[in-house]
Amino acid sequence: MNPSTAQASVIVDELIRNDVPHVVLTPGSRNAALAMALAEAAEAGRLTLHVRIDERAAAFLALGLARGSGRPVAIVCTSGTAAANLHPAVLEAYHSGVGLLTITADRPPELHGTGANQTIDQRGLFGPAAVAVEFPVAERREGQNQVWRGLVCRAVAQAEHGRPVQVNVPFREPLVPTFEPRWPDSLDGRPQGRRWTTSAAPMTIAGSRVDFRLPPRTLVVFGSGRADRAQAAATVAATAGWPAVAEPSGQAAALAGGAAVLRCGALLLSTGELPPALRPDAVVVVGRPTLSRGVRGLMGRAPVYGIGDHPQWTDPQYVATHVRGWLDLDDMAQVDGMDTDWLPAWRHADAGAAAAVDKLLGEEPWPTGLQVAAEVVAALPPDATLFLGSSNPVRDVDLVAEPRSDLRVYANRGVAGIDGNVSTAAGVALAEGGPAYALIGDLTLLHDLNGLLIGPPEQRPNLTVVVHNDDGGGIFTLLEQGAAEYQHTFERVFGTPHGADLAALCAGYRVPHTLVTDREDLNAALRPAKGLRVVEIRSNRALLRDLHARLRATVTEATLR
Repeated sequence: MNPSTAQASVIVDELIRNDVPHVVLTPGSRNAALAMALAEAAEAGRLTLHVRIDERAAAFLALGLARGSGRPVAIVCTSGTAAANLHPAVLEAYHSGVGLLTITADRPPELHGTGANQTIDQRGLFGPAAVAVEFPVAERREGQNQVWRGLVCRAVAQAEHGRPVQVNVPFREPLVPTFEPRWPDSLDGRPQGRRWTTSAAPMTIAGSRVDFRLPPRTLVVFGSGRADRAQAAATVAATAGWPAVAEPSGQAAALAGGAAVLRCGALLLSTGELPPALRPDAVVVVGRPTLSRGVRGLMGRAPVYGIGDHPQWTDPQYVATHVRGWLDLDDMAQVDGMDTDWLPAWRHADAGAAAAVDKLLGEEPWPTGLQVAAEVVAALPPDATLFLGSSNPVRDVDLVAEPRSDLRVYANRGVAGIDGNVSTAAGVALAEGGPAYALIGDLTLLHDLNGLLIGPPEQRPNLTVVVHNDDGGGIFTLLEQGAAEYQHTFERVFGTPHGADLAALCAGYRVPHTLVTDREDLNAALRPAKGLRVVEIRSNRALLRDLHARLRATVTEATLR
């Protein structure tokens, strides 16, 4: 056994002992020893291996697998630009608190600075976004087994605390197994398949930390983040009679805790100055809200109290008065009673807004992104998984869809890029196993088209990708640059129409494609089915800005009645 093969076999064995259930592999030369060790372990049924060609798509697949499984997942690649292609997924993992293990094969030190092929300085490549774990070059000598296993344990321990990790492993040739003398000492791990080093598990339940008063007229905002934290805070909201505004990825946890989640909360907050009956005396922000300008506009009008991660709490406007890590029923002593008119006032306003929204969308020609969002969420089977693409889909669901407690909703809201959304959705679907859906835009699909590229031997997700195709960047239509005075430059530099034939692209990837033209076809296409498929819905982007303006005006009028 040569040094590279010995080191790779030990790394893979210790990953398995550390309960890393999934590994994503991209082909290469410098990572050949790891690829062979992983293939052998997968054939023995010791782990689940996923092979992908594109490193960026592979890294987001690993991110989705980590989210869906709740365990660290490894992505293994070769040296050079292959490693650099992992960076977008690492950034998303860092800002989302997901334990992603990037195992980057490297050239040995003597090749750096020599002009050697595929050689870059990839030590600490991802900067502060990933904890760096540097492996020594393997040598034929005693005493290395415990070093390699100990380093794997350190890397997994960091990932278990929600931190991305770069495990950089320089390999010398030969990179494939060779017939060499027996290894100088044992390469075995601990008995009974135990980890080489066990460490303290991540803290799952925090103690009661709120030490400030909470007024009766409090509004709770749930963003993305830990489900246990959101559910615990929701129990307080339910007991105290506080209304709740929850982004799609936080709705299930908030509902599980009993919170009164408003369907049109984001829209109500976007109407401008709230009427006196709806003005909160405090806003409790749980997790990380990123979607609504109305929510951001609310901050600063009343004291803001954050319940989130320390020391990286969410407060981009610098208005938070207090930030603590936890809020649950043990903190009810800090609540200054109940205002019996507070929640009914919000429920009345929400019901009026919902009726106005349904009337407007019912009269609107089909399809629009808002209609599709509401209808997709309503049509999914119980206990399904839904991944929402960045840009308009996640915002459309936030604005008009009825919250459901029986859907697991995911979205890449760490840095909210459109890159890797198809792959992330596929990873979540593979990890969870049940019927899974993604609602994304056309540019999001095109940006991660290689997420559809799955080789014949590979496990395919049961994933229906619903693509709302308005031929370009619809979200920019709703921003400042979408105003009429900027139309002379808008289409080329923001709208970016592409005219791509999605059906032909799917055919090239051998992925079934369905174009739906009415609600009945959409409902039929959303019935659970095996495998990966794409459902396309086409709409006119030119109508988007006017529709959203009328939506806001309608809700404002309903609220002021």
